[in-house]
Amino acid sequence: MSSSHRVRVLGREFQVRSTSPAETVREVETFVNEKLKEVAASINSADSQIIAILALMNIAESYLALVKENDVRNKEGNRRISRILGEMKSNLE
Repeated sequence: MSSSHRVRVLGREFQVRSTSPAETVREVETFVNEKLKEVAASINSADSQIIAILALMNIAESYLALVKENDVRNKEGNRRISRILGEMKSNLE
């Protein structure tokens, strides 16, 4: 069931709906605001749209790196499982 939450991002207040608990919504709000502050501190622009786009690009880059890392770990895990199953099968024969 989705609940309504108030969040503040870039000085603007938003009403959002989420199925996540309020604590998780606050964690997301804090994470987003921290990323926006990091980007704002690293560039010479006060344009909130540029700051938001660059923060989004940074978050997307991190996300995609984690997806790739997860894929590699899943493939390695599947290889290990296949090897172990093969060894078990040959021990049973």
